[in-house]
Amino acid sequence: MVSEATDAWRQESERKGGLGAERKGASLVVRERGTEPGERAKKALGGVRVLEWAQFVAGPYCTKLMADLGAEVIKIEPPGVGDEARGRGPFPDDVPLPERSALFLYLNTNKRGVTLNVDTAAGKEVFRKLVEQVDILVEDNPPRLVQGWGLTYEELERINPNLVMTSITPFGQTGPYSDYSAYYLNTFHGSGFGYVTPSDPHNPQILEREPIMMGGVIAEYYCGVMAGIATLAALYARGAIGRGQFIDMSKQEAVFQSLKVNVPQYLVDGQVQRRVPTTLSPMSWGGILPCKDGYVNMMGAEAHQVQAVFELMGSPEWSKDEKYRPENFHLHALEIRPYVVEWVAERCREEIFHEGQRRRAPISAVLSVGESMNSEQMQARGFFVDVDHPEAGTLKYPLAPWRLSETPASLDTAAPLLGEHNTYVYRDLLGYTEQELAKMREAGAI
Repeated sequence: MVSEATDAWRQESERKGGLGAERKGASLVVRERGTEPGERAKKALGGVRVLEWAQFVAGPYCTKLMADLGAEVIKIEPPGVGDEARGRGPFPDDVPLPERSALFLYLNTNKRGVTLNVDTAAGKEVFRKLVEQVDILVEDNPPRLVQGWGLTYEELERINPNLVMTSITPFGQTGPYSDYSAYYLNTFHGSGFGYVTPSDPHNPQILEREPIMMGGVIAEYYCGVMAGIATLAALYARGAIGRGQFIDMSKQEAVFQSLKVNVPQYLVDGQVQRRVPTTLSPMSWGGILPCKDGYVNMMGAEAHQVQAVFELMGSPEWSKDEKYRPENFHLHALEIRPYVVEWVAERCREEIFHEGQRRRAPISAVLSVGESMNSEQMQARGFFVDVDHPEAGTLKYPLAPWRLSETPASLDTAAPLLGEHNTYVYRDLLGYTEQELAKMREAGAI
C-alpha cells in the first residue's frame, strides 16, 4: 500500500515541478514565545551549520535538538525515496504519503532538505563541498560503506580540519559487531533493557514470559540525546584544542547506560537484577493500581513516604498497628498492599494525585498521550504549537522541553519537502550553475 501511494506521490510531485521543487507559500502558525511578530530572538546555536546524513530517528533527533536551538541543519536524503521515516506512520487521515509521515514531520522541523546520492562520482564531489561549509556532520551509515565511498573522518578532516563528525551505528566503529546491521529492537534487547521489561512486582508469572520492548522507539531517542550532548561538547572543545574531532556513537552503549540501577548493581555485587523484586521489596505495597476512572502509580521506599500515604488514606486503624510503623513497613509491604488497593479503587485519579501531592506522597496519575497533551499543566506551559505544512496541513508539535531565558528554542519552519532546498544549497550556497545541476539530476546524483 505504501509503495503504491509513494508512486502516486512521485507522479504528482513531478507534475507540480519535480521532487526538487522549492516550496511556495509554506507558513508557520506559531512564532517564538515571548517575541512580537517581526522580532527575531537570539539563537543559542546561531551561526552553527550542521550536515545531517542520517535516517529514521537517532540521527535526525540529534540534529533536531540543534536545529531547534538555532543551528542551520542541512538534511541529506536519497533522491526519489527520501528518509526511511517518510514511510513510517502515523499519517494524517491514514493516507500513507511520504510528505505526511507524522514521525518524519516531527523529527525534521527547522531543517533544510536536499537530495543527494553519494554512490555517484558527482554526488561524492557535492558531499565533499558540503563538508567544507559545515561545522558538524552527523551520519549513521554502516562503516564499511563509508569507507568504500572514501568519506571517513580521516579523509574529510583533510577538507575541513574543524569538522566535528558524529557517526551513529548500532554497535560502534570497533569490535566484532562493528559491521553488523540492527533494528532498534536489536539494540534495545542487546543492551539488557529487555531483560527487565516488563516489570510487575505483583505478578509471579511475569518471569515466565518472554522479554518485550518498551513502547515507541525509546532506544533511538536515548541515542539521539546522547549523540547531541557529545556533539555539542566536541564543538565547545574545538575552541580549546583548535580543531574538530570524531565521535563514535554506539546505540547499544547509549541504551545500556540508561539502565539506572541494573548496571551499578552488577558492577558492585555481580548480581543480575530480575524483573520482579523480592517479596520483601519496600516498593511491593504499591505500583500501578486501578482507580475509579483509570490508574495511578504509587511508589515509596522510605518511611516518610509511606507515612504520607497513610495520612492520605486518613490514618486508618490498621495503619496504627505497631508492625506497620513506617520504619518497619518494608517487612510487611505485601500485607499493607490489599488495604491500599481497596482504598484506591474507591476514588478518582485526579483526587488521589492532587491530594497525594499536597502531602508529598509519591503518587502520579497514569495518563495517555492525549490526556497529558490536554492537561492544564501542558496548556499552561504552551508546550504544543500548531505548525502548517503544505502537504500534511496544520498539526500540533511539541516544543523543546527546556526554556532558555535569553536564547529560546523555537519552531520556525515545518519539515522540508523532499529536495525542497536543492536550489538554495547547491546553487546559492555551493555555487553550482543551473546547467551543472541539470546534468547532476540526469545522472541521478541529486
